[in-house]
Amino acid sequence: MNSQNSIYQTQFNFDQQINFYKGKVRDVYTLQNGIMIVVASDRISAFDYVLPRPIPYKGQVLNQLAAYFLHATKDIVPNWLIATPDPNVSIGHVCTPYRIEMVIRGYLTGHAWREYQ
Repeated sequence: MNSQNSIYQTQFNFDQQINFYKGKVRDVYTLQNGIMIVVASDRISAFDYVLPRPIPYKGQVLNQLAAYFLHATKDIVPNWLIATPDPNVSIGHVCTPYRIEMVIRGYLTGHAWREYQ
């Protein structure tokens, strides 16, 4: 794959934009009306470090997986998502997140666990 098909950074200037935040893999634009525009880039983060070469279409996969599960669970708990007008873009309400993160490493399951035993 060619890195020309990759989104490494964004530089939008939306009407009513009041803030821009560049995360490790997502760019977040906040508007005055309480709406966020989140662009999932093709940047790669490993151990809190952003690698120099993107993976084409990674952002699309990441965004569409998140959108799928947000839609699938919206009847269980309300969430921020309003729409996904592009495979890389989600639009939603500004919310206060719960600051919880879990990283699980070194855990074997399924076929890998049976082979290890």
